[in-house]
Amino acid sequence: MEKQKKKLGLLPKLIIAIVLGIIVGFAAQKMGSAGEMIIRLGATYNSIFGNFISFCIPLIIIGFVVPGIADLGEGAGKTLAITTLVAYGSTIIAGTLAFGVDSALFPHLVDAGMFITDAENAEETVVASLFTIDMPAIMGVMSALLVSFILGLGIAVTHADPLKRVMVDFGSIIEKLVGSIIIPLLPIHVYGIFAKLAYAGTIVELMTSFIKVFAVVICLHIVIIIFQYFVAGTVAKKNPFSLIKNMIPAYTTAIGTQSSAATIPVTVECTKKNGVSDAIAQFVCPLCATIHLSGSTITLTSCSIAVMMMLGQDVTFGQMFPFILMLGVTMVAAPGVPGGAVMAALGILESMLGFDADMQGLMIALYIAQDSFGTACNVTGDGAIAVLMDAITSKKEKKANA
Repeated sequence: MEKQKKKLGLLPKLIIAIVLGIIVGFAAQKMGSAGEMIIRLGATYNSIFGNFISFCIPLIIIGFVVPGIADLGEGAGKTLAITTLVAYGSTIIAGTLAFGVDSALFPHLVDAGMFITDAENAEETVVASLFTIDMPAIMGVMSALLVSFILGLGIAVTHADPLKRVMVDFGSIIEKLVGSIIIPLLPIHVYGIFAKLAYAGTIVELMTSFIKVFAVVICLHIVIIIFQYFVAGTVAKKNPFSLIKNMIPAYTTAIGTQSSAATIPVTVECTKKNGVSDAIAQFVCPLCATIHLSGSTITLTSCSIAVMMMLGQDVTFGQMFPFILMLGVTMVAAPGVPGGAVMAALGILESMLGFDADMQGLMIALYIAQDSFGTACNVTGDGAIAVLMDAITSKKEKKANA
């Protein structure tokens, strides 16, 4: 009987944390000094946990990015290079699309003024943590990125297998750190954030904005999938909507697994039904499960813009496009755990957009709440790239045989 028991997933835990935080925050408003102490205890945990995440960010970057880039040194030559370039281009297009739509819609959908005023008042008056523990990182975020790129590319070029094994083992340790410590502790962090916001009287504006952001993100996922299959279908001379229909099992499986890697067998089978050769399907789908995260990029771009607007910050293309370009690279580092993409992106959120611990907490809550749909968008897009690559390689073979 015990074996049949299922563990509560991360999303249900986050929902419980959000609801509990709102309830405690509203209750604390009526409890005077006792209520203030409850909120401050949550703020203390958030301070410590936030500092711990900041300490871990450079380690996460090195542990995930180095093996990810090093792995790209192995593969089928030109096919690998073209697939990687197409996947990166698709990711950048997805992020740019999200920026354009978000910039037009979010100013009308996201409440900012009252939210920022109340939040600042709460921060300054009642929710200061009882104490803080400084945890300085071993290096800055940009230093970690540069070290990761140098090591990853160096390993790929020189075939330094012993060093690669060390970095893969280090990556496994960091993935265990993320999956077994950071991710399980996130719900408490989210609880503390929402309790503070409810206590400050900002929660109604926040939740209303959350729902609107979710709706826009899901619509963007659908749009990018249609675009990807329109391009692939045009090159392959196939009906894009028939191609999408054949990918529905992969989409629904990804919603359940919340993992591109776990969905690979289904993605490969659906891709073969679209007429893709076995060799291309079995090469492109596993590769793109690692390097092509267009759905996650849309979500991260949209959520970051929403959080910045909620806090009354200006959002410009000059600020966001470099972030999107770096995000496309960082997604290669996303670990195969629920919420892995947002954890991999924390470093550039901090270094390029100036996200502090509370903003990162809001990002995590926003992202994980729809992580299943982002993953489903990712794997469905992988099928489109496989169709495109099959068409490209087929044309090359015909020319070679002519």
